[in-house]
Amino acid sequence: MTNTANQSPLNGETVVTPDPGNTKFLVDPYKEWSRDEGIPIHLDLGHDLLSLETGEWDRYDARGCFAHTHGMGDFMANYVIEVLPGRKTRPVKHLYEAFFYVLSGYGSTTVWLPNGEVRTFEWGPKALFAIPLNCLYQFNNGSGIETVRLSCTNNAPLTINLYHNLGFVFANDFTFEDRIGGAKHFDGDGALYSYGTETARKVQNIWETNFVHDLTSFKLYEFEGRGKGSMNVNFVLADGTMHSHVSQMPVGRYKKAHRHAAGTHVHAVDGEGYSLMWYEGDSEFKEIPWRHGFMYTPPFWMYHQHFNTCDQPARYVACSLGSRRYPFISLRRKSAEGGGATSVKDGGRQIEYEDQDARVHRKFLEELQKTGVPSAMGDLFDEAAVMALPKESLTGVIQTPILAGPAS
Repeated sequence: MTNTANQSPLNGETVVTPDPGNTKFLVDPYKEWSRDEGIPIHLDLGHDLLSLETGEWDRYDARGCFAHTHGMGDFMANYVIEVLPGRKTRPVKHLYEAFFYVLSGYGSTTVWLPNGEVRTFEWGPKALFAIPLNCLYQFNNGSGIETVRLSCTNNAPLTINLYHNLGFVFANDFTFEDRIGGAKHFDGDGALYSYGTETARKVQNIWETNFVHDLTSFKLYEFEGRGKGSMNVNFVLADGTMHSHVSQMPVGRYKKAHRHAAGTHVHAVDGEGYSLMWYEGDSEFKEIPWRHGFMYTPPFWMYHQHFNTCDQPARYVACSLGSRRYPFISLRRKSAEGGGATSVKDGGRQIEYEDQDARVHRKFLEELQKTGVPSAMGDLFDEAAVMALPKESLTGVIQTPILAGPAS
């Protein structure tokens, strides 16, 4: 039995109040809210969002499920909204930020803005958009045949746990006029910014908008810090504190391993391949498939690395807390300052190719043999020597360089 001790204001005596259900302490308002929404809650390292079971969700008058992950951390989460053919969702609003990635189907979003305007924009698969904070919005499935699925990455855990009052979060009348964005931001227009004093290895290119029509064709910029041929663009969506970026891996290549704070929800946009994840001291890699519909979140400080094994460039979109404009937490600020593309041996959080475990490239070459795609990494590795390594040398603790100094 758990007891609660209260001090009497009259006589100073301590009154012990039984609390057998432990209802007053160790409370998680977000967890309680998600449970009480009455839809399926899925928990794993990652999910195929296109195949997750959904249930009737009264809040949206649609179908939905929570796609929780072991790496979601304290601030971020994901849920899926499914809108049946010819249906609309119920208009909703909330004080948490939300980015929507269209998994399947065609439709439109209507947003009621604080200045009295009503904006409607249309979207299809692989579009990305954000709703300005606390604006009323509604989804419409424009097809009479196909179901719409939307992935919503959000900071509801941060918001709900901070205020622990659902009326304040979902029925708040305060308006954020400064979050609306430019007049054309719902049309896919925007503004490009960049900062960074070094070479393309660490320069940051940022596109500010509310809506991206198609992540597969959106213009990207060189970002050699993540590997030769790597391309990238960051987004500031609806002037939010949440971050998003799209990255691309060229054919026959892969990204450098890195690690960061929890809560980065990575969606595969196109291409095929896999991601590896491991902690320092692990002897086995955890592997996540790579194709459109898959989403996963690397847990806090867990190394992860993305590999393209198909015959076309592969893109992904990542959403997390701490934008390039508002980094919010210190690790995100350091990443925005270039720490994410700095070697672990120099105090950063990235493993350079020459420092990675031999199993990483060996597996990549073996996977390429299955797909028939030639490696484009021969300029960095003696690939014949890698393939000739005896199996017994490819076991034991995964080799990672030692962090030099405090993490950045």
